[in-house]
Amino acid sequence: MKLYPTTQGIVIESDDTYYLSAQTDWDAYINRDDLFDAISEELKSLSADPSLAESIKTDVLPPIRQQEVWASGVTYMKSREARMEESKDAGGGDFYARVYDADRPELFFKATAARTVGTGADVLIRRDSKWNVPEPELTLFATSNGKIVGYTCGNDMSSRDIEGENPLYLPQAKSYDGAAAIGPCLYVPAQPIDPDAQIHIEIIRDGAAVFEGSISINRMKRTHTELIGYLFRETSFPHGVFLMTGTGLVPPNEFTLSVGDEVRITIQHIGTLINTVAQKAL
Repeated sequence: MKLYPTTQGIVIESDDTYYLSAQTDWDAYINRDDLFDAISEELKSLSADPSLAESIKTDVLPPIRQQEVWASGVTYMKSREARMEESKDAGGGDFYARVYDADRPELFFKATAARTVGTGADVLIRRDSKWNVPEPELTLFATSNGKIVGYTCGNDMSSRDIEGENPLYLPQAKSYDGAAAIGPCLYVPAQPIDPDAQIHIEIIRDGAAVFEGSISINRMKRTHTELIGYLFRETSFPHGVFLMTGTGLVPPNEFTLSVGDEVRITIQHIGTLINTVAQKAL
């Protein structure tokens, strides 16, 4: 099943049929350890509404209200290699090799809801950066009790030259207005997402693809429950939390995003997150 927050309310998609939930509080609705079962029970009392299929195309909102977005780093070998390469001149490359093999994962705060956009909105690149890339990532949703109940597509925008200059600049490279995108929905399955599910990215410039690639989520070194377990060790999330799980798809070093590029991130079973690259006006 899929949940879409829209201007009309919470739309539920089940077996290609659409329903409008009687509930209106997104935060309370998704923050339930029995979310799949609760939705299944609610559907028994709802009537299908075919018109809602158009609503999720035109009126869909980011699937986040009072939650935070966190992120994991160096969870794929490709990410480890890319971050070692970008940081080698600053002497920080070894940090990424060590964290890839360490017991403790890299976890960092990514964005508030106000700095997060949904599908169809603009993601931003920093004016003080010359090397910017999108990072397509399976994104977990865990309840306030730390139970993973849903998934969405995530774009962890990154300024690679800023991070590469000094690893201590990571917050500036990762956390700024419009640096996070999630959507188009919250996918709520009865069982954990298929580990063979593919993540695909396509970057369109002037009508042509300038980068694309795919990877299976089973290429991730760490488990989803491991990452959530570390995140919840000393931190509470009263409305639940979104956790981006790292990327295994990295454009070549000579590539950087340009204003007007369209980034399409597709994850099997979830859908496609589409964003246009923009920059804040001076």
